[in-house]
Amino acid sequence: MKAIQKVIKSDAEWRALLTPEQYRVLREHGTECAFTGPFLEEKRTGTFHCAGCDTGLFRTDGKYESGTGWPSFFEPVEEGVVSYHEDRSYGMRRIEIRCAVCDGHLGHVFPDGPKPKGRRYCTNGAAFTFRADPGE
Repeated sequence: MKAIQKVIKSDAEWRALLTPEQYRVLREHGTECAFTGPFLEEKRTGTFHCAGCDTGLFRTDGKYESGTGWPSFFEPVEEGVVSYHEDRSYGMRRIEIRCAVCDGHLGHVFPDGPKPKGRRYCTNGAAFTFRADPGE
């Protein structure tokens, strides 16, 4: 990945840009209820972009049905677009994933995904916009 140009906005700018649900997820580290978010059933070929800064994060060819109720992926679109942070909230120890460009909360990564990498990027659909490939 090329050098990251960080996107930094004031709270007021984020609130003006994002829907209330996107703001809650991306800026306040919220979680949408299972089986309710957009893109859980998305099957078209394309790319999921950060709703905060439009960075391409995941592709549908990296998406799979995990049964958890949130869009799940086995890898980001490329190294460096997602950053990793220790999360000890709610009495658990997890690895939070954020957009590396705008620091928006995406979800968490778990070591129970499909082979060969064994990772499950469990994400909030509200953190994304989706762009289908041409012809989809």
